[in-house]
Amino acid sequence: MKRFLLYSSIAIFSIFIGSQITEGVLLVPYWKSLPSSDFYSYYTQFGPSIGRFYTILTIVAALIPVSVLIYCKLINSQAFKLALSSSFFAILFIACFYIYFKGANESFYQASFSDIELKKELVTWSYWHWGRVILECISLILLIFSVIKIDENSNNGN
Repeated sequence: MKRFLLYSSIAIFSIFIGSQITEGVLLVPYWKSLPSSDFYSYYTQFGPSIGRFYTILTIVAALIPVSVLIYCKLINSQAFKLALSSSFFAILFIACFYIYFKGANESFYQASFSDIELKKELVTWSYWHWGRVILECISLILLIFSVIKIDENSNNGN
């Protein structure tokens, strides 16, 4: 059962990253193709549901490495440092929201950019997004290594 939960956690985190990659590959180029009036109309209509969707996924994904970290501490696992590193990168990808995305997304709701400014802002948004995906991937890789280490320790009786 423990193995199932640990590996399910990796699967859930991977789904989160897949959704982030999908957003970067499909939604962002679509947004960039729209005139500002159409983008603002789209964002007014779909922004709240997109925001709720990603908020839930992001919180769940960020809690996974933290939960594994707590578990490692409780069982005194050698995977603790890997889980700690994974949690650190999870905190970084959460921080990206507060450092950049929260303000940028609010600007989209307020329709505060001209056509040219919006195109530039969407390019910046895209760079931040892909940087965040990199942080998420690092967190996932470290999470995978920590789960493997926990599994190895369990199989060796440690």
